[in-house]
Amino acid sequence: MLFESVNNRNGPNRIEYVNKKGAFIMPGHHEKRYRKTLYIVTSAAIAAIYVILTLPFAQIAFGPVQFRLAECMTVLPILMPAAIPGLTIGCFLSNLLNPNNLGPIDIIFGSLATLLAAVSTRWIFVSMKRVTGIAKDWIALLPPVILNALIVGTYLTFLLTTGPVLGTVILMNIGYIALSQAVVIYLIGFPLLLLLRKSGVGKYREGTGKK
Repeated sequence: MLFESVNNRNGPNRIEYVNKKGAFIMPGHHEKRYRKTLYIVTSAAIAAIYVILTLPFAQIAFGPVQFRLAECMTVLPILMPAAIPGLTIGCFLSNLLNPNNLGPIDIIFGSLATLLAAVSTRWIFVSMKRVTGIAKDWIALLPPVILNALIVGTYLTFLLTTGPVLGTVILMNIGYIALSQAVVIYLIGFPLLLLLRKSGVGKYREGTGKK
């Protein structure tokens, strides 16, 4: 239940809405506008941070044996849907601005892998009801490892191999990508997830605990 309150300190007849505990609650039409703006700003910030964490380390962030620090941010779809476009745009820009640009295949399919992984992570986390706690987080974080390994590991083999492409080479590159993704996501990204969750990131209304 909402109550109207006149706050003369902020101007005459200024109407504010408070709940029974006295906490401010934004009117519905303003809240929709606020959430849309917050969504866009959050996505843009995530995309920018992804690029910042990738390009300065380009020597180790690209190729079949890679260590892309920005992939630790693939945990964010668990906390917020705005991370899905943010990560996708960040990957697109990083691959596009790569000093050793590998062309449209890397730009398009790398971004597609990130998009599918982010959507899958969000969907698994939201849909999975019977599993809780750390196990739920770890399962939800499997798509960035598996999908990137399969998609990126496969096309990079064809882009970087001169001569006939052997199945064993494809499997090796898939394994390298899977290992590097697992290290970054579970050893760096997972502690980041716990830290952000503890700080309240992902709660859209203060004090409710809803996401």
